[in-house]
Amino acid sequence: MARTSKELGAKSIAELHALLAETREKLRDARFRVAAKQLKDVREVRQLRATVARILTTLNKKKPVTTASRS
Repeated sequence: MARTSKELGAKSIAELHALLAETREKLRDARFRVAAKQLKDVREVRQLRATVARILTTLNKKKPVTTASRS
């Protein structure tokens, strides 16, 4: 479940966006299962949040730097 930065760095931006959507859906589902007391491993929520953060960090690193002029 937890992906390393190397694995994420090798993916394209489109793949990262798809993985982000999938992971966020899993996180939402896990939160509902915690609320309904159906989830045995409550660490799963923490792990999913960390994975989302890793994906977002990788996306921000890959995002082209734009020089916007402030006026």
